[in-house]
Amino acid sequence: MTSTPHSFQVDLRGLVDLLSHHLYSSPRVYVRELLQNAVDAVTARRALDPEAEIRIRLSASGGRVTIEDSGIGLTADEAHSLLATIGRSSKRGAADGGEFDSQGLEATRGEFLGQFGIGLLACFVVARQIRVVTRSARDPLAAPVEWLATDDGSYTVRELPHEARPEPGTTVVLEARPGAAEWTVPAKVEELARDYGSLLPYAITFDDGEGGAPRPVTDRPAVWDRPFPTPAARRVALAGHCAQLFGFTPLDSIDLDLPVAGVRGVAYVLPEPTSPAHRAGHRVHLKGMLLTDRADNLLPDWAFFVRAVLDTDTLRPTASRENLYDDETLAAVRDALGARVRGWLAELAASEPDRLAAFLGVHHLGVKSMARHDPELLGLMLPWLPFETSDGSMSLQEFAAAHTDIHFTRTVEEFRQIAPIAAAHGLGVINAGYTYDADLLALLPAVRPELKVTELDAGAVTERLDPVPTAAELELAPFLATARTRLEPQGCDVVLRAFQPVAVPALYLDDRQARQERDRTAALESADSLWSGILGALRGSAPRARLVLNHNNPLIRRISALPDEALTGTAVESLYGQALLMSQRPLRPADSTLLNRAFLGLLEWATHSTDARDAQEDQK
Repeated sequence: MTSTPHSFQVDLRGLVDLLSHHLYSSPRVYVRELLQNAVDAVTARRALDPEAEIRIRLSASGGRVTIEDSGIGLTADEAHSLLATIGRSSKRGAADGGEFDSQGLEATRGEFLGQFGIGLLACFVVARQIRVVTRSARDPLAAPVEWLATDDGSYTVRELPHEARPEPGTTVVLEARPGAAEWTVPAKVEELARDYGSLLPYAITFDDGEGGAPRPVTDRPAVWDRPFPTPAARRVALAGHCAQLFGFTPLDSIDLDLPVAGVRGVAYVLPEPTSPAHRAGHRVHLKGMLLTDRADNLLPDWAFFVRAVLDTDTLRPTASRENLYDDETLAAVRDALGARVRGWLAELAASEPDRLAAFLGVHHLGVKSMARHDPELLGLMLPWLPFETSDGSMSLQEFAAAHTDIHFTRTVEEFRQIAPIAAAHGLGVINAGYTYDADLLALLPAVRPELKVTELDAGAVTERLDPVPTAAELELAPFLATARTRLEPQGCDVVLRAFQPVAVPALYLDDRQARQERDRTAALESADSLWSGILGALRGSAPRARLVLNHNNPLIRRISALPDEALTGTAVESLYGQALLMSQRPLRPADSTLLNRAFLGLLEWATHSTDARDAQEDQK
């Protein structure tokens, strides 16, 4: 039969540009399209003839990629109608508003992978010419058909002699276009075929044209569905699968089995900490075909400590078939998968505390994030979640056994400054400066009503420190008066206490109310008359920051005994500056000015004293 040139019912060059630059993330998807068409054709053939021999063979050599299947095949009319038109597919049926299935089997519609009818034309992303030789299984008398298309937008269809293809099925041959040869290299084609098609339901082989035996592409059943003699053997196999797929040996694995939703797979727990802000890339197969390896909407955000791989037959792909469509079905599956991860944690807490401890040692941040929204989980994890406390690193349950009044700091710097002193004086303080810790402490009374949780304030710390004997404090009254006068412009009180450790000469304490009052005062100084009146009316009785001097420290005792009031004031400013720096709080302009003045004052005093001693030596 002679062939007559035809044109595609679409702007082919525009289509290729659309696919390569706007729809598909990479030309690599052409291998998926080839596999998809072959699998759908074989599925249709199996539905028509359950006893038919099934095969799919992929090969690559010399800049050509060939795929052969024993599927349903096409007639000449179907080749015209289906291979050259966007939006139509050999899988459409009456329910879709088109002609009945070319397979004549509407009941098998849900078995097919392809949903968008772009089909074979997508292969022009890498091909300059596509040749299809096909023979229909529905019409045994129909002759084989050759469909030959080029990237200029034209194609021909002609019938071939029966001996050209004795058996039903289809062979597709692609010839690489200039600049796309790298995508047809045998090693690349085999790599892509394994990546996309390892879980497809039919045996697929690959031949690199070098004379060796064809190698399997598919690896069924999936490792999570295989039988193993022992649970330990299964864990080893899953760990090996994870290492091959994701490049790490997992801390543990979690089965993701949702039969009602048609989802089967496994989540691998990362062996190292990762940021909660990092968007995980999960691998999703749709009816065995890899849809994406970057699905970031599959699991709840709090489950950032796992990487999942699964197969589904119910979730909807996007138009590019490279991600999941975020609809109500996906939202329900996401919640159900999150429940599986939560259930795994509960099981570890109940029966395998060692494995749970190993997990929390790496991923306590993820569990804390989860527990913020799940009081039941918080109660379950309470004996295990680690916190940094004034008594050392321990769980909230251990800490609450020693302290019914729990104080916390909102910054790590504030905790580091106060922790040694709090520990020495029996004050229970938790560092809530880390992510999620403050939120969890706020929820703690709901789980343990007998506990009282409050933010640490200057008064609570000062009350725990040992008071100085009245006689000693009266003796130091002039020194304290000088110190308070010097620090009054800084909005800071001065108190004298005896505390451990002795090496700490002074402690700077403030709280949220003190900081708010300080900010209000600073705003008042720079405000106009209207705002000055408003801010002045907001003046409260909030406690001010405190500089707590340690009477046990020898330096404090020597400074308090200085006869020179000016030098005493400079020394107090230096103590204030040192305590402020130790607290690692941001310095206000007034604080920087004070530090500079105190430093220069001490240098002046030191050099003046040296000059005086030198003069005395000269007189001798």
